[in-house]
Amino acid sequence: MNESGLYSILGSSRDSKLLCIQRFVRLFAYGASTLILALYLSNLGITDARIGLFMSMTLWGDVVISFVLTLFADGLGRRRILMLGAVLMSASGLVFTFSGNYWVLVAASIFGVISPSGSEIGPFKAIEESTLSQLSSPDTRSDIFAWYTLLGNAGTAFGMIMCGWLVEWLQSLDNWTATHAHRFVFGVYAFLGIVKFILAMMLSDKCEPESPKQEYQKVTELDNIEIENLLSSSDDNENSPHHPASSQTPKPLPPMPKKKRSILPSISPTSRSILLKLSILFSFDSFASGIATASWITYFFTTHFSLPEGTLGTLFFTTSIIAALSNLVASSISKRIGLLKTMVFTHLPSAIFLALIPLPTTVFPAMTFLVLRACTQNMDQVPRQAFLAAAVLPAERTAVMGMVNVVRALSQSGGPIVTGWLAGMQKFWIAFLIAGALKAGYDLAMLKMFLGFRSREEVEGERLRSEAAA
Repeated sequence: MNESGLYSILGSSRDSKLLCIQRFVRLFAYGASTLILALYLSNLGITDARIGLFMSMTLWGDVVISFVLTLFADGLGRRRILMLGAVLMSASGLVFTFSGNYWVLVAASIFGVISPSGSEIGPFKAIEESTLSQLSSPDTRSDIFAWYTLLGNAGTAFGMIMCGWLVEWLQSLDNWTATHAHRFVFGVYAFLGIVKFILAMMLSDKCEPESPKQEYQKVTELDNIEIENLLSSSDDNENSPHHPASSQTPKPLPPMPKKKRSILPSISPTSRSILLKLSILFSFDSFASGIATASWITYFFTTHFSLPEGTLGTLFFTTSIIAALSNLVASSISKRIGLLKTMVFTHLPSAIFLALIPLPTTVFPAMTFLVLRACTQNMDQVPRQAFLAAAVLPAERTAVMGMVNVVRALSQSGGPIVTGWLAGMQKFWIAFLIAGALKAGYDLAMLKMFLGFRSREEVEGERLRSEAAA
């Protein structure tokens, strides 16, 4: 129980649980829409190349929306931004329910929230991760992130299997075409956006960032404690009849320097350096993810092996559940070998299996490679979240995580165009090989650049332990 992190999530705050539930609901909606997105567009008569362009423009829109909303989230209020994102999500679902015009759907996907990959899109993830980091201690943070990620993957899994069998059932009814069934799913998507809006309203003020005054007091108090420890150590050495002990009184906090309030974040030079390195590495991984999005993979299995929606939903339900459970294993592994090694050694096998998916000529071996990929596909997410949260200052987390997500989304946006172009030339299999090679290169580069890296929290923890031992 302790290894799984169950005690940590059960003992977490009400807000932490609400954030995890929000993620489940959101990823349920993403999973349902992802299973049918490419099929829906194809049924409308849209070519593969234009489907790829559609997915890329969706991700470009996500870059703008995520950057703007996360940049000002701490200044304007995290709960307000989460509620606004839920409204955009619901509006996109309504447009997809009632419109079949290509450019109207493009506009809805750019200015709203539609996920072509089944994974996170929009401003939610960065804000929620920053809030969870604030609400949790360093000892429980990786466990909280593990369950946060697990519930998201579980939501994707249940959304996909629900969508697959619901679409098959609706098509069995009189006068229900595949397009009608797909639009019904987007109606459910819009409803889930409303549910997420209500959950965001239930969050408390504790989710908002600490005021500059609070952070200043904490930093000053830590400085005073360090000075008092040095003085007490000096007193122990010099305490003699000729050196009477002096009583130390707590030093009052100096007044906080007045600073004009700004909704723009401030990032330290050290954090900027880390952010630059991680952004470069993450861009390669995300571009590969864009080449092999869940929507393209479902489209590949449908067009190459003629899998019906129900079977397709069951297949991706299985892979998503495996990926969800693997996050708990990742949290346990990271406590033993460290965050970075867990990220690399679990992600590398999934890259290899991704490249092997299109090589078989029959469906069963291809499905086997897909399932094997799922076993370690998401095991790097939890340590990556914890690694990034620990590497920067608490006040910088929302902005840094938002910027990282923007870089990932921007890089990912170029992938679908490549896949659409290759699919149109009947070279779909090359996309999987490119994606696998890029992901493997990312893993090896990550290991080379950050092996031996120690976060601020690790350095501070060692200092406190050495002081306690002395």
